[in-house]
Amino acid sequence: MLSNADLKFHFHPEKGWLNDPNGLCFFGGYYHIFFQHAPGHEYPWAEPMVWGHCRTRDFLSFEELPVALRGDEPYDEKGVWSGTAVEKDGRLWLFYASVSPEGRQTVSAACSDDGVSFVKYPGNPVIAGHPPEGSDDFRDPAVFVAPSGNYLVVASADTRRGTGNLLLYKSADFFKWEYAGVLREYPGARFCECPSLAAYGDGVVLATSVVMPDDSRFFEVAYGGFDGARFTPETVSRFQKGPDEYAGQIFRAPDGRCLMMSWIPGWKYRPKEKCIGCLSLPLEITLEGGELRARPAAEVRHLVAADGTVTDAYVRERYADDGRAVYIELIEKP
Repeated sequence: MLSNADLKFHFHPEKGWLNDPNGLCFFGGYYHIFFQHAPGHEYPWAEPMVWGHCRTRDFLSFEELPVALRGDEPYDEKGVWSGTAVEKDGRLWLFYASVSPEGRQTVSAACSDDGVSFVKYPGNPVIAGHPPEGSDDFRDPAVFVAPSGNYLVVASADTRRGTGNLLLYKSADFFKWEYAGVLREYPGARFCECPSLAAYGDGVVLATSVVMPDDSRFFEVAYGGFDGARFTPETVSRFQKGPDEYAGQIFRAPDGRCLMMSWIPGWKYRPKEKCIGCLSLPLEITLEGGELRARPAAEVRHLVAADGTVTDAYVRERYADDGRAVYIELIEKP
């Protein structure tokens, strides 16, 4: 029976459940990768979620670090859910979905000087409730620092209009966030999840996971303009395909590349196989001829076989030469 221990190239925690990648960033000479984690169980929701943490210099060898965030305050006792990380003034800030014992979803923050030990902001939560265009599904904050200011995007829904909504906030100091309206709508969606944004060229790349009323899900990446109030897509792609991927997160490398990592196996979980989750290899996202493309990042390109695949224990990733598709699937054997 294959297990996470058989994986050679894909990050996985030493033990316990993993899902969405969180807070992917470069800080203090390392790429930091946070992730949703239940360290004592092989099943989701068996215990309140924490933020697992690892770091790497090359995406080939990973150092698992102590848990970065736990639900140890009244506002996050039911779990610290997905969010983002951003460097500001030499400190690493984490913004996360804080869930109370009653299930109330709010936005909270924590910071670190060394990228390992984090202290929660004493004024948490920094956003205590959703606006009329939001719903009880109000989570996965994504912070984006632009020349025009500091922005935070929360995934939610407008149940009155039947749209998944990305809600935009703006702040001068990272602590007081003012609601600025709907960044982008997804008509017909039940709600959105796990947004992430990164500057690219003259515009912005926006990644979003979208949940439909029948509980089906899709993941899309869009490129477009951002005027400080609204995202205007110029091109939209669903290049990452396959039954076993979800919740991709984009982030900037120090050399300016736009990178992305996703969760495998997505929601097609097979607990009897002990395949309890890993993260994809990093992809580089580019805009070519007005179309978004995705190819393995330079650090891992040597792992790709002549047929365009990387096979690792129970995971196979297949890359199109033109960058138009990445297919991720679980397999029973190498």
